[in-house]
Amino acid sequence: MNEEILKVDNLGVNFYIGDRIVPAVDGVSFSLLKGETLGIVGESGCGKSVTALSIMRLLQTPPARIVRGEILFKGENLLSKSAEEMRKIRGKEISMIFQEPMTSLNPVFTIGQQISEVIMQHQNLSKKEALSKTIDMLRLVKIPLPERIIKQYPHQLSGGMRQRVMIAIALACGPELLIADEPTTALDVTVQAQILDLINELKEKLNSAVIMISHDLGVVAEVSNKVAVMYSGRIVEYADVQSIFNEPKHPYTKGLIEAIPDIEMDRQQRLREIRGAVPFPGEIKEGCRFKTRCDCARKNCITEEPPLIQVGTNHVRCWNYA
Repeated sequence: MNEEILKVDNLGVNFYIGDRIVPAVDGVSFSLLKGETLGIVGESGCGKSVTALSIMRLLQTPPARIVRGEILFKGENLLSKSAEEMRKIRGKEISMIFQEPMTSLNPVFTIGQQISEVIMQHQNLSKKEALSKTIDMLRLVKIPLPERIIKQYPHQLSGGMRQRVMIAIALACGPELLIADEPTTALDVTVQAQILDLINELKEKLNSAVIMISHDLGVVAEVSNKVAVMYSGRIVEYADVQSIFNEPKHPYTKGLIEAIPDIEMDRQQRLREIRGAVPFPGEIKEGCRFKTRCDCARKNCITEEPPLIQVGTNHVRCWNYA
């Protein structure tokens, strides 16, 4: 049996804006084994990135606050760790690849300085030793001429190269858990494929667990073992990747999959779409959060929120299966 490295249990995160309370994440639970990849998918604003930042303990407080739940990493609750303890874990045992490498990298420091800083912080190496390891990390992520790249600044690199640098920083200390938040956003298709292949290859080499956050189902299908589909702050379906794509249960999951363009479609045929828009967090006070967009909503969907129940190999939050 593989070791369970992460367990998120009933996580709740609120944002306090003036006199309003905005529930961004509401009762999210999942687990992750060593060497496994979990894909978290959903539309913008569903709580994917807030969940990731909660695990990293990087939410800005205020306005955000984790109001309930546990985040167990190797059996220890990260929410009970002090800021100093989290600094020792972050970057060494848990790392994150952020969405926008141009805004995540510091524009006034060279690539070499930024990777070396992480290595010196966690591995007590000299500046010369850290720089040598930095060059090795750039080679590992397949950046050509690393001796030259370490002297360059982020703006001198292409988007794909900057993303590789972000991966090098995240993997510099061999973390046991890697969180990739939309790592292929704004990259062209060829570079996307290279980045995904690279993450898969390095995961196998380091035996790391990976959380892959994306709104792109193709990306999730490419790299994941398990998939959690999020909608309006909740997980509405959770299963292994084959079950999600071959036998989706929740109407929202079905809608997402049916909206994927098919190369064999008639050119005149319209893509399926999910009618309506994602509700603002906290807007729906009772009933199923997908009820206003669902074609098979029933009477109790209006007034009662469905629990997450097991249907075959899937866990689904829908009254049609209760």
